[in-house]
Amino acid sequence: MKLAVIGAGAVGRSVTELAGEYGHEVVALADSSGAALAAEDGGGAALDVDAALAHKAETGTVGEADPADALAADYDVLVEATPTTLGDAEPGFSHVRTALERDRNVVLANKGPVAERFGDVQGLAAESAGDVRFEATVGGAIPAVSTVEDIEPGHVTAVRGVLNGTANFILTRMAAEGLDYEHVLAEAQDLGVAEADPSFDVDGTDAALKCVILANVLSFGAADDPADAREFTLADADVEGIRDIPGSALRLAAEDGRTVRLIGEATGDSVRVAPRLVPENGTLAVTGTQNIVQIETSHAGRLNISGRGAGGPETASAVLGDVGRLE
Repeated sequence: MKLAVIGAGAVGRSVTELAGEYGHEVVALADSSGAALAAEDGGGAALDVDAALAHKAETGTVGEADPADALAADYDVLVEATPTTLGDAEPGFSHVRTALERDRNVVLANKGPVAERFGDVQGLAAESAGDVRFEATVGGAIPAVSTVEDIEPGHVTAVRGVLNGTANFILTRMAAEGLDYEHVLAEAQDLGVAEADPSFDVDGTDAALKCVILANVLSFGAADDPADAREFTLADADVEGIRDIPGSALRLAAEDGRTVRLIGEATGDSVRVAPRLVPENGTLAVTGTQNIVQIETSHAGRLNISGRGAGGPETASAVLGDVGRLE
Protein backbone atom coordinates (compact mmCIF):
# COMPACT_ATOMS: atom_id res chain seq x y z
CA MET A 1 0.00 0.00 0.00
CA LYS A 2 1.18 3.52 -0.78
CA LEU A 3 0.95 5.85 2.22
CA ALA A 4 0.72 9.62 2.54
CA VAL A 5 1.54 10.63 6.11
CA ILE A 6 0.25 13.96 7.41
CA GLY A 7 2.02 14.90 10.63
CA ALA A 8 5.71 14.48 11.34
CA GLY A 9 5.70 14.20 15.12
CA ALA A 10 6.69 11.06 17.01
CA VAL A 11 3.91 8.94 15.52
CA GLY A 12 4.19 10.20 11.95
CA ARG A 13 7.97 9.75 11.96
CA SER A 14 7.64 6.24 13.35
CA VAL A 15 5.08 5.31 10.68
CA THR A 16 7.45 6.43 7.93
CA GLU A 17 10.37 4.56 9.49
CA LEU A 18 8.47 1.30 10.06
CA ALA A 19 6.24 1.20 6.96
CA GLY A 20 8.75 -0.85 4.93
CA GLU A 21 8.84 -3.58 7.56
CA TYR A 22 5.08 -4.00 7.08
CA GLY A 23 5.34 -4.15 3.29
CA HIS A 24 4.16 -0.59 2.57
CA GLU A 25 5.83 2.44 1.01
CA VAL A 26 5.58 6.11 1.92
CA VAL A 27 5.02 8.38 -1.07
CA ALA A 28 4.37 11.66 0.77
CA LEU A 29 5.09 13.19 4.17
CA ALA A 30 3.81 16.56 5.35
CA ASP A 31 4.04 18.71 8.45
CA SER A 32 2.33 22.03 9.12
CA SER A 33 4.65 24.07 6.91
CA GLY A 34 5.91 21.80 4.12
CA ALA A 35 5.85 18.46 2.39
CA ALA A 36 8.15 15.94 0.76
CA LEU A 37 6.95 13.83 -2.15
CA ALA A 38 8.20 10.78 -4.01
CA ALA A 39 9.80 11.47 -7.37
CA GLU A 40 7.10 11.93 -9.98
CA ASP A 41 8.57 9.50 -12.47
CA GLY A 42 5.44 7.43 -12.98
CA GLY A 43 7.11 4.45 -11.41
CA GLY A 44 5.58 4.77 -7.98
CA ALA A 45 8.95 5.41 -6.34
CA ALA A 46 8.89 5.63 -2.57
CA LEU A 47 9.80 8.79 -0.72
CA ASP A 48 13.35 9.09 0.62
CA VAL A 49 12.18 9.15 4.24
CA ASP A 50 15.65 9.57 5.72
CA ALA A 51 16.27 12.64 3.58
CA ALA A 52 12.89 14.15 4.51
CA LEU A 53 13.48 13.66 8.23
CA ALA A 54 17.01 15.02 7.94
CA HIS A 55 15.59 18.06 6.14
CA LYS A 56 13.18 18.59 9.03
CA ALA A 57 15.97 18.35 11.59
CA GLU A 58 17.96 20.98 9.69
CA THR A 59 15.20 23.37 8.61
CA GLY A 60 12.14 22.63 10.74
CA THR A 61 10.09 21.23 7.85
CA VAL A 62 10.16 17.94 5.94
CA GLY A 63 10.30 19.55 2.51
CA GLU A 64 9.72 22.54 0.30
CA ALA A 65 6.46 21.41 -1.31
CA ASP A 66 3.09 22.70 -0.12
CA PRO A 67 1.38 20.47 2.52
CA ALA A 68 -1.66 20.35 0.22
CA ASP A 69 0.47 18.53 -2.36
CA ALA A 70 0.72 15.55 0.01
CA LEU A 71 -3.09 15.36 0.20
CA ALA A 72 -3.22 15.39 -3.60
CA ALA A 73 -0.52 12.72 -4.05
CA ASP A 74 -1.09 9.26 -5.51
CA TYR A 75 -1.62 7.16 -2.37
CA ASP A 76 -3.83 4.32 -1.20
CA VAL A 77 -4.04 5.33 2.47
CA LEU A 78 -3.85 8.71 4.15
CA VAL A 79 -2.31 8.44 7.63
CA GLU A 80 -3.60 11.39 9.67
CA ALA A 81 -1.14 11.92 12.53
CA THR A 82 -1.46 15.63 13.25
CA PRO A 83 -2.04 16.78 16.87
CA THR A 84 -5.51 16.22 18.32
CA THR A 85 -7.73 19.30 18.32
CA LEU A 86 -11.16 19.68 19.87
CA GLY A 87 -14.39 21.31 18.68
CA ASP A 88 -14.33 21.25 14.87
CA ALA A 89 -11.34 18.84 14.93
CA GLU A 90 -9.52 20.88 12.30
CA PRO A 91 -7.35 20.55 10.31
CA GLY A 92 -7.55 16.78 10.81
CA PHE A 93 -11.20 16.53 9.79
CA SER A 94 -10.60 18.36 6.52
CA HIS A 95 -7.72 16.01 5.75
CA VAL A 96 -10.06 13.05 6.30
CA ARG A 97 -12.72 14.61 4.09
CA THR A 98 -10.26 15.34 1.27
CA ALA A 99 -9.01 11.74 1.22
CA LEU A 100 -12.48 10.18 1.37
CA GLU A 101 -13.79 12.47 -1.36
CA ARG A 102 -10.93 11.11 -3.50
CA ASP A 103 -12.09 7.57 -2.62
CA ARG A 104 -8.91 6.94 -0.62
CA ASN A 105 -8.65 5.11 2.70
CA VAL A 106 -7.84 6.92 5.94
CA VAL A 107 -6.07 5.69 9.07
CA LEU A 108 -6.22 8.02 12.05
CA ALA A 109 -3.81 8.49 14.91
CA ASN A 110 -5.44 11.88 15.56
CA LYS A 111 -8.34 11.47 18.01
CA GLY A 112 -10.16 14.68 17.09
CA PRO A 113 -12.20 13.61 14.03
CA VAL A 114 -13.61 10.47 15.68
CA ALA A 115 -14.00 11.97 19.15
CA GLU A 116 -15.65 15.23 18.08
CA ARG A 117 -17.18 14.50 14.64
CA PHE A 118 -17.74 10.75 14.52
CA GLY A 119 -21.05 10.98 12.69
CA ASP A 120 -19.61 13.30 10.03
CA VAL A 121 -16.68 10.94 9.46
CA GLN A 122 -18.98 7.94 9.16
CA GLY A 123 -21.20 9.83 6.73
CA LEU A 124 -18.25 10.71 4.51
CA ALA A 125 -17.03 7.11 4.61
CA ALA A 126 -20.48 5.82 3.62
CA GLU A 127 -20.35 7.94 0.44
CA SER A 128 -16.76 6.97 -0.40
CA ALA A 129 -15.05 3.93 -1.88
CA GLY A 130 -12.49 4.45 0.88
CA ASP A 131 -12.71 3.35 4.50
CA VAL A 132 -11.66 4.83 7.86
CA ARG A 133 -9.73 3.01 10.57
CA PHE A 134 -8.67 4.47 13.93
CA GLU A 135 -7.19 1.79 16.21
CA ALA A 136 -4.30 4.09 17.17
CA THR A 137 -6.63 6.68 18.70
CA VAL A 138 -7.36 4.45 21.72
CA GLY A 139 -4.63 2.95 23.85
CA GLY A 140 -1.60 3.09 21.55
CA ALA A 141 -0.51 -0.47 20.80
CA ILE A 142 -3.49 -2.04 22.62
CA PRO A 143 -6.01 -3.45 20.05
CA ALA A 144 -9.08 -2.12 21.83
CA VAL A 145 -11.16 -0.98 18.85
CA SER A 146 -10.50 -4.05 16.70
CA THR A 147 -11.27 -6.36 19.62
CA VAL A 148 -14.62 -4.66 20.19
CA GLU A 149 -15.33 -4.93 16.46
CA ASP A 150 -14.38 -8.61 16.41
CA ILE A 151 -16.71 -9.37 19.32
CA GLU A 152 -19.32 -7.11 17.66
CA PRO A 153 -20.38 -3.93 19.48
CA GLY A 154 -23.87 -5.25 20.09
CA HIS A 155 -22.37 -7.94 22.33
CA VAL A 156 -20.19 -5.51 24.34
CA THR A 157 -21.88 -3.97 27.36
CA ALA A 158 -19.03 -1.72 28.53
CA VAL A 159 -15.37 -0.89 28.01
CA ARG A 160 -13.32 0.49 30.88
CA GLY A 161 -9.72 0.87 31.85
CA VAL A 162 -6.63 2.91 32.57
CA LEU A 163 -6.10 4.90 29.40
CA ASN A 164 -3.54 7.57 30.22
CA GLY A 165 0.06 6.73 31.05
CA THR A 166 0.98 10.10 32.54
CA ALA A 167 -1.83 10.05 35.09
CA ASN A 168 -1.09 6.43 35.90
CA PHE A 169 2.62 7.12 36.43
CA ILE A 170 1.78 9.92 38.86
CA LEU A 171 -0.70 7.84 40.85
CA THR A 172 1.70 4.88 40.94
CA ARG A 173 4.54 7.01 42.31
CA MET A 174 2.28 8.74 44.83
CA ALA A 175 1.20 5.36 46.18
CA ALA A 176 4.65 3.75 46.17
CA GLU A 177 6.55 6.64 47.76
CA GLY A 178 3.87 8.36 49.83
CA LEU A 179 4.46 11.58 47.90
CA ASP A 180 2.03 14.38 47.09
CA TYR A 181 0.75 15.19 43.60
CA GLU A 182 2.86 18.31 42.95
CA HIS A 183 6.10 16.54 43.89
CA VAL A 184 5.44 13.58 41.59
CA LEU A 185 4.23 15.81 38.75
CA ALA A 186 7.55 17.68 38.82
CA GLU A 187 9.37 14.36 38.72
CA ALA A 188 7.27 13.18 35.78
CA GLN A 189 8.02 16.38 33.90
CA ASP A 190 11.75 15.98 34.54
CA LEU A 191 11.57 12.44 33.16
CA GLY A 192 9.59 13.51 30.10
CA VAL A 193 6.57 11.44 31.15
CA ALA A 194 4.46 14.58 31.64
CA GLU A 195 4.26 17.65 29.39
CA ALA A 196 5.18 21.13 30.62
CA ASP A 197 1.41 21.75 30.58
CA PRO A 198 0.02 18.42 31.80
CA SER A 199 -3.64 19.48 31.76
CA PHE A 200 -4.70 17.23 28.89
CA ASP A 201 -3.52 14.18 30.85
CA VAL A 202 -4.07 14.95 34.53
CA ASP A 203 -7.48 16.58 34.06
CA GLY A 204 -8.75 13.42 32.39
CA THR A 205 -9.30 14.91 28.92
CA ASP A 206 -7.10 12.43 27.05
CA ALA A 207 -8.73 9.42 28.71
CA ALA A 208 -12.17 10.92 28.11
CA LEU A 209 -11.52 11.36 24.38
CA LYS A 210 -10.53 7.70 24.12
CA CYS A 211 -13.68 6.68 25.96
CA VAL A 212 -15.79 8.92 23.73
CA ILE A 213 -14.38 7.13 20.69
CA LEU A 214 -15.17 3.75 22.25
CA ALA A 215 -18.70 4.90 23.12
CA ASN A 216 -19.20 5.92 19.48
CA VAL A 217 -17.95 2.53 18.30
CA LEU A 218 -20.43 0.83 20.64
CA SER A 219 -23.34 3.09 19.76
CA PHE A 220 -22.91 3.13 15.98
CA GLY A 221 -21.84 -0.51 15.84
CA ALA A 222 -24.94 -1.71 17.65
CA ALA A 223 -27.41 0.46 15.70
CA ASP A 224 -29.31 -1.07 12.76
CA ASP A 225 -29.35 2.39 11.16
CA PRO A 226 -26.56 4.95 11.82
CA ALA A 227 -29.27 7.60 12.04
CA ASP A 228 -30.53 5.88 15.18
CA ALA A 229 -27.12 5.86 16.91
CA ARG A 230 -26.28 8.27 19.68
CA GLU A 231 -23.20 10.32 18.80
CA PHE A 232 -20.81 11.25 21.63
CA THR A 233 -18.37 14.14 21.90
CA LEU A 234 -16.17 15.30 24.75
CA ALA A 235 -19.03 17.53 25.91
CA ASP A 236 -21.04 14.39 26.73
CA ALA A 237 -18.39 12.96 29.05
CA ASP A 238 -18.46 13.23 32.84
CA VAL A 239 -14.80 13.91 33.62
CA GLU A 240 -12.80 14.30 36.84
CA GLY A 241 -9.01 14.40 36.93
CA ILE A 242 -6.34 13.61 39.53
CA ARG A 243 -5.07 17.06 40.57
CA ASP A 244 -6.97 17.12 43.86
CA ILE A 245 -6.04 13.65 45.11
CA PRO A 246 -3.96 14.00 48.31
CA GLY A 247 -1.17 11.59 49.10
CA SER A 248 -3.04 10.70 52.26
CA ALA A 249 -5.88 9.21 50.19
CA LEU A 250 -3.51 6.71 48.63
CA ARG A 251 -1.99 5.85 51.99
CA LEU A 252 -5.42 5.18 53.47
CA ALA A 253 -6.39 3.11 50.44
CA ALA A 254 -3.24 1.00 50.84
CA GLU A 255 -4.17 0.20 54.44
CA ASP A 256 -7.34 -1.39 53.04
CA GLY A 257 -5.54 -3.28 50.28
CA ARG A 258 -6.61 -0.85 47.60
CA THR A 259 -5.14 1.90 45.44
CA VAL A 260 -6.41 4.72 43.22
CA ARG A 261 -6.44 4.71 39.42
CA LEU A 262 -7.93 7.10 36.87
CA ILE A 263 -10.59 4.87 35.31
CA GLY A 264 -12.47 5.63 32.12
CA GLU A 265 -15.64 3.79 31.18
CA ALA A 266 -17.65 3.81 27.98
CA THR A 267 -21.00 2.28 27.15
CA GLY A 268 -23.44 2.96 24.34
CA ASP A 269 -25.19 5.38 26.71
CA SER A 270 -22.52 7.20 28.72
CA VAL A 271 -18.87 8.17 29.19
CA ARG A 272 -17.27 8.64 32.61
CA VAL A 273 -13.69 9.28 33.72
CA ALA A 274 -12.73 9.65 37.37
CA PRO A 275 -10.28 8.45 40.04
CA ARG A 276 -11.55 5.23 41.58
CA LEU A 277 -10.52 2.82 44.29
CA VAL A 278 -9.42 -0.53 42.87
CA PRO A 279 -7.92 -3.63 44.51
CA GLU A 280 -4.16 -3.14 44.96
CA ASN A 281 -3.42 -6.41 43.20
CA GLY A 282 -6.37 -6.28 40.80
CA THR A 283 -6.20 -6.21 37.02
CA LEU A 284 -6.91 -2.46 36.85
CA ALA A 285 -3.98 -1.61 39.14
CA VAL A 286 -1.42 -1.48 36.31
CA THR A 287 1.68 0.49 37.23
CA GLY A 288 3.83 3.18 35.66
CA THR A 289 2.85 4.21 32.16
CA GLN A 290 1.10 0.92 31.35
CA ASN A 291 -2.51 0.98 30.14
CA ILE A 292 -5.22 -1.64 30.41
CA VAL A 293 -8.57 -2.08 28.68
CA GLN A 294 -11.36 -4.26 30.11
CA ILE A 295 -14.12 -5.31 27.73
CA GLU A 296 -17.35 -6.56 29.28
CA THR A 297 -19.21 -8.88 26.92
CA SER A 298 -22.62 -10.52 26.85
CA HIS A 299 -21.34 -14.03 26.19
CA ALA A 300 -17.55 -14.12 26.61
CA GLY A 301 -17.27 -12.58 30.06
CA ARG A 302 -14.60 -9.99 30.78
CA LEU A 303 -11.57 -9.61 28.52
CA ASN A 304 -8.43 -7.77 29.66
CA ILE A 305 -5.85 -6.31 27.27
CA SER A 306 -2.85 -4.42 28.61
CA GLY A 307 0.24 -2.85 27.13
CA ARG A 308 1.88 0.39 26.15
CA GLY A 309 -0.75 3.03 25.58
CA ALA A 310 1.48 5.63 23.94
CA GLY A 311 4.81 6.16 22.21
CA GLY A 312 5.88 6.64 18.61
CA PRO A 313 6.70 3.05 17.57
CA GLU A 314 3.90 1.60 19.72
CA THR A 315 1.23 3.82 18.19
CA ALA A 316 2.73 3.42 14.72
CA SER A 317 2.30 -0.33 15.07
CA ALA A 318 -1.44 0.24 15.56
CA VAL A 319 -1.54 2.55 12.53
CA LEU A 320 0.22 0.01 10.34
CA GLY A 321 -1.99 -2.76 11.67
CA ASP A 322 -4.98 -0.74 10.44
CA VAL A 323 -3.31 -0.29 7.06
CA GLY A 324 -2.99 -4.07 6.88
CA ARG A 325 -6.71 -4.48 7.60
CA LEU A 326 -7.49 -2.32 4.58
CA GLU A 327 -5.64 -4.55 2.11
